[in-house]
Amino acid sequence: MTTPFARYPSLMQRSVLITGGATGIGACLVEQFVAQGARVGFIDIDVNAGRALVERLRSAELPPLFVVADLTDIAALRAAIASVREAIGPIGVLLNNAANDQRHSLDSVTPESWDAAIAVNLKHQFFAAQAVTPDMKQAGGGSIVNFGSISWMLKQGGMPVYTASKAAIQGLTRSLARDLGPHRIRVNTLVPGWVMTDKQLRLWVDDAARADIARGQCINEPLQALHIAHMALFLASDDSAMCTAQDFIVDGGWV
Repeated sequence: MTTPFARYPSLMQRSVLITGGATGIGACLVEQFVAQGARVGFIDIDVNAGRALVERLRSAELPPLFVVADLTDIAALRAAIASVREAIGPIGVLLNNAANDQRHSLDSVTPESWDAAIAVNLKHQFFAAQAVTPDMKQAGGGSIVNFGSISWMLKQGGMPVYTASKAAIQGLTRSLARDLGPHRIRVNTLVPGWVMTDKQLRLWVDDAARADIARGQCINEPLQALHIAHMALFLASDDSAMCTAQDFIVDGGWV
């Protein structure tokens, strides 16, 4: 018998915005928040995957809303957030999940590629938070969850702009937590380890990678998107009312 996981009454009917929600960890977040009875809107550039996810969840009591947008275009991001707000109400939870961990060498980075990587991995997190904070202030509180990575903690090479972005997110979290705390808005970083999404398995997880994971993790079992989603549910709920400016690492004990 499978033990049921936690239900969070405070998430029922709460308006939740998820960036990068069409695939991978983001799709799992959408599924899990819908299962909690939240009003979920998600933004992604992948039209086919986003529509497929909505179709898969269309029988839910509150099916998710999908808005297509390129998050690196801040005007488009702001317009997408406005569309979500209009459809599901003022945003009470923001999950800044979208990112792209494309591998790249030190020598290959140009000023243009640097700006593009920062835009997809860091910049939109700030501007999404900026866009939803008026809703949360008006409501008397809220939760922002920025998604980081253990990659920079492990001194991982092969993608310096990505790791720099992910390190910066933890600084952004702490700064926002201080500024928004007086409004009872909590800001935390959810820091995943190496999650076995379809993309990771397809592109980068080979026998050498599995051996590296086995050496690094204290619990030598595959880290799944669901493990990340369970922590996100807690951080979004009122159960985490006094948790802010913190890093919540879900990595099987690697760092």
